[in-house]
Amino acid sequence: MDAVCVYCGSSPGDRPEYLDAAREMGRTLAERDLTLVYGGGSVGMMGAVADAVLDHGGEAVGVIPEALDAREVTHQELSDLRVVDSMHERKQTMADLADGFAALPGGLGTLEEICEILTWAQLGIHRDPCGFLAVEDYFDDLVSFFDHATAQGFVSEDHRDLVLVADDPDDLLDRFEAYEPPEVPRWLDESET
Repeated sequence: MDAVCVYCGSSPGDRPEYLDAAREMGRTLAERDLTLVYGGGSVGMMGAVADAVLDHGGEAVGVIPEALDAREVTHQELSDLRVVDSMHERKQTMADLADGFAALPGGLGTLEEICEILTWAQLGIHRDPCGFLAVEDYFDDLVSFFDHATAQGFVSEDHRDLVLVADDPDDLLDRFEAYEPPEVPRWLDESET
C-alpha cells in the first residue's frame, strides 16, 4: 500500500477530538510513508489531515473540482494538486490514486464518498481496504446500520466484511495492511468499469 484516500469533513465539527483525530491520522500516514489522497481543501477536517501530513514530512495529493477551487478553499501548499472538471472526476481520480480508503468524521459528502467506494468493492471494481476511524462514537449508528442491513438480508456477510473499523489510525492502517479481500463474485465485467 502506497497511498490512502481519506474522506472527511470540510467542517471541523463541534468537538475538538475530531480535529485531533484528523491530525493524528495525518501524522500516522506521514510516519508510515503513505501518501495522503484527499479532496484538496484547506479547511476543517480536510485541512487538518493535510497539514499534519505535510508538517511531518509526508506527501499530500489534493483533488478538487474547478467549482470549489474557484471558492478559494483549496490548500495551496500540497505536494500535488489536481484540479478536475467535476465531482465525478474528482472521486474517480481519488480512487485511481489510492490503495485504501478511510472515512473520518464528516457530513453528507463524506458518507456518500465512503459508501460509493464500498459499493465499488462490493461490485469487484476494486479490492482495496475500506474503513472508518471510530472517533468519539461518531460512526456507531452507521456501523449498526450495516449490521442491521446484513441481518435483514440486504448485505451479505462477505460484503459486510468489507467494512473495517478501528479506534486509532495505527490500528486502522494495520488492518489495511493485513487486509485480504473476501472472495465475492464479480457483478461486473472489467470491461464495463
